[in-house]
Amino acid sequence: MHPTLRVLDASEPRRESGTLLVPQPRGFCAGVVRAIDVVRIALENLGPPIYVRKEIVHNRHVVSELAEQGAVFVDDLEDIPTGAVVVFSAHGVSPEVRSEAAARHLRVIDATCPLVTKVHLEAVRYVRDGYVVVLIGHRGHDEVVGTLGEAPGAIQLISSVEDVDSVVAPDPQRVAYLTQTTLSVDDTRDVIDRLRARFPALVGPGDQDICYATQNRQTAVKVIAARAQVILVVGARNSSNSNRLVEVAERAGTRAYLIESVGDVQFEWLAGCTRIGVTAGASTPNHLVAEVIDLLQRRGDFVAEHLAVVEEDVRFTLPRELIAGRAGATTLPGGA
Repeated sequence: MHPTLRVLDASEPRRESGTLLVPQPRGFCAGVVRAIDVVRIALENLGPPIYVRKEIVHNRHVVSELAEQGAVFVDDLEDIPTGAVVVFSAHGVSPEVRSEAAARHLRVIDATCPLVTKVHLEAVRYVRDGYVVVLIGHRGHDEVVGTLGEAPGAIQLISSVEDVDSVVAPDPQRVAYLTQTTLSVDDTRDVIDRLRARFPALVGPGDQDICYATQNRQTAVKVIAARAQVILVVGARNSSNSNRLVEVAERAGTRAYLIESVGDVQFEWLAGCTRIGVTAGASTPNHLVAEVIDLLQRRGDFVAEHLAVVEEDVRFTLPRELIAGRAGATTLPGGA
């Protein structure tokens, strides 16, 4: 059914027609769903305020919605009253942060993505076994800060193929690599290949640490990039996986733009395009994607074609302290 026609003013573009290529999977991954559920259930069980260290996930719309429900987002634990409930974000924290929380008698609910926790455990194991550990990631990203904190001074951070030459390894036979979970699969492969060329005995995790959701969303973008003239990626500016989707599309030869919401769409990007891709990063609510699709269909005669590229059925269990709360407990470990 075609949308209702209306008269456009001179500042609006002429009506286009064509196809909107909307891949699946897109948007929320299991780790993000779990983290958001943690905050919501904590609010339901314990009542507001529930404090959250950093953004629970990198999306201001999610943060705003949870804040309206009573979540209080802080950058530092010192901003939280002694004995209050604090949720650690999906990106994980360092042992130093955990120690500070214990010293302040905060009641902790840990929403760290299990795949991020896996990287932390691997870092500890490699350092304990005497390896030089190389972490591939972006300096300053919350996830990277947490992982580096597992062994301050013992993990070397690199971000590119060129950085590999700066790695210092007293014993070239004992070098291990780990990766931030939200990187570009292709970029990371290049870095790992260069590391292996320099250190032939290089070891790493059984599977790449780049999470299933990051890989699947990048695969989906490659599929639509083969057909689209331009791709809109809905995601936050500080969302690593959303930025990587733009890069993947551009590497495939397709123009791509990162937008936080429907208000960021610029129609000059889309002029003359009859095949437009619309996707989203792993921390983007689906309603933001739906609003972009709705706008394009109201501005033109576009039919949405949904492409099932990869099926996802991953689910993560809630933190044990929150499960206890749902069963009727009124206090959390560490409470007064």
